Amino acid sequence: MTNATEQKNLKVIVFQLADKEYAIPVSHVKGIEKLMHITRVPKTERYVKGVINLRGVVTPVIDLRERFELPVSGNEETTRIIIITLETMEVGFIVDSANDVLDIDASSIEKQPEVVGSLEEDFIAGVAKLENRLLILLHLDKVLNPFD
Repeated sequence: MTNATEQKNLKVIVFQLADKEYAIPVSHVKGIEKLMHITRVPKTERYVKGVINLRGVVTPVIDLRERFELPVSGNEETTRIIIITLETMEVGFIVDSANDVLDIDASSIEKQPEVVGSLEEDFIAGVAKLENRLLILLHLDKVLNPFD
């Protein structure tokens, strides 16, 4: 896997969770959908909300607020499901809103800061500083793998 800092520019989708902005590479994003009916699946982790039928493909859905142990919010008009692919896996992430598509200069990406006792820190690949914004770049394989 290529490290984001080895590339000149990284194109990302920016989304909101609570009061923070997160980013994932566009190369992993298959689509962004409005919230739809989610069928619960028994005996799954709390943050796995269930599955959706997306154009004939059954896709598991994860609530990123619950995955990061953030306060759960009611679903708003802006709530979206970002469909991502990682290797052979396709998963939906429930986010508060999907904001932008941005090109991030690799030089603006720093290693994730050490935050003692933060669950999120395991999921952070880096932090990008853009003018007055701070974007948290996610480590998708760690977000998806509960056993890391």
